Amino acid sequence: MSTPFGTVAGRHVISTLQAAGFETVFVGGAVRDFLLGKDPSDMDIATSATPQQVKNVFRRTVDIGIAHGTIVVLAPEPVEVTTFRTSADSQQANDKRPVSLVEDLQHRDFTINALAMRLDGELVDCFNGQADLHECLIRTVGDPVDRFSEDPLRIMRAVRFASVLNFDIAYDTLAVMKQLVHQLQHVAIERIKVEIDKLFQGINPLKAFHYSRSIGLHTVLPELFSSFEHLDKYMPFVHAQHGWAAMLTESECTAAELANRFKLSNEEKRFLKQCEDALRIRNSRSFDTLDIYYFSSDVLQVVEKIRHAQVKDEPVMTKEQIIQWKERLPIQNRSELSFTGTDLLQWSGLRGGKWTSEWIEKIEQAVVCKRIENDAQSIKEWFLYEISREK
Repeated sequence: MSTPFGTVAGRHVISTLQAAGFETVFVGGAVRDFLLGKDPSDMDIATSATPQQVKNVFRRTVDIGIAHGTIVVLAPEPVEVTTFRTSADSQQANDKRPVSLVEDLQHRDFTINALAMRLDGELVDCFNGQADLHECLIRTVGDPVDRFSEDPLRIMRAVRFASVLNFDIAYDTLAVMKQLVHQLQHVAIERIKVEIDKLFQGINPLKAFHYSRSIGLHTVLPELFSSFEHLDKYMPFVHAQHGWAAMLTESECTAAELANRFKLSNEEKRFLKQCEDALRIRNSRSFDTLDIYYFSSDVLQVVEKIRHAQVKDEPVMTKEQIIQWKERLPIQNRSELSFTGTDLLQWSGLRGGKWTSEWIEKIEQAVVCKRIENDAQSIKEWFLYEISREK
C-alpha cells in the first residue's frame, strides 16, 4: 500500500502490542470502509492480549468496557483495544486461555465486518467478506441463527447497513431475520435508537424500510415501520433529527409519544415538538413573518420538505428563501430588543406582574413585523400609546 493503513496512534498501539508478543490487528468497519474507498472511521483494534495484559503494556489506559474485554489506550489519542472473543458475550475480560484471530472473526456479525488488516497491510479475510463487498451483499458470518441469537440487535444492524451502504441482504440472512425479529423486543430501546439514527443518515433509507417491512419489523416497532408512503420524497436526511421529523407524518404518534418511546434526548424532543407545531401551522396556511422568526431554519426547511411531499403542486419555500427571509428580519431573537422589562415599569409607573411578559411579547412581535422600529424611543412611544388604549 502506498499509504499505511490506520492512524498514527493506532499503528503505534499495534506495533507496541506485537513487540510484547501479542497478535494485534485492525478489524471491522474501518477495514471495510477502507476497501470500499471511504475514509475509515471507528478505528477498532483487536488483540490476543487480555485487558490486564494491555494495561501492563501501556502506562495510560481507561477502563471503558473491561467486562467485555475493551480498554482505551491513550497514545496519546484514545484508541480502543478489544481482546479476541469467541462469541458476542462469552469471552471473560480476564480469561487467560488463548483465542485466535480466526475465532474472533468467526463470531462477528457480517462477513463485510469480519475483515482484519495487519500492520503491514495484509488482509485477513476468512469468510469471503471481500467478495460480499464486491457483490454489495450483507451476509452473516456462518449460521444466521447463531449470529442473531448471540445479539438480536444484529437484525437492526443489517437493516441499517442496507441503508448506509445501499447493499442488499442475502436471502438466507433475511429469512432468519424474519424468523427472529420478535427477539428485538428484548433489546434496549437505546441500542435500537442508535441504529435508527444511522439508518436515517444512510444512502438509501427507503431500502432499509422495505426490508424492515418484509421481515415484520413493524410488529415490533409499529411507531416507525408501519407506513412509509412519502419517505422517498423526504430523502436525503441531512441528519437523524430530520428522519424522526418525517416519522411524525408516517406514523400515528405525536412528537411526545415518539420521543418517549425511543428515549430521544431533550434537544431531539424540542426539535421534534417544534416540527410538530410548525407542521400543524403549515397544513393550514403558509408561514408568515412571525413563524419565520419563532422557528429555526432547520425546522422550517424540514416542514417545507414534508409539505412538498404531501402536496406536490403547492409552492414551497426553498432553503435559500427561508435563510434570506430570516436574514431580513429586524431582530433574530429577543435579546436584540432595545428595551427591557425594567424600562416598561419605569415608563408605565406600574408594578411588575404577568402583564410585563405579555407586553414584552407584544412589542417583540411588533418589532419583528416592522410595525415599530427597534429603538428605545419608538418602542416607548408605541407602548405608552397602546397601553393607554387598554385602560
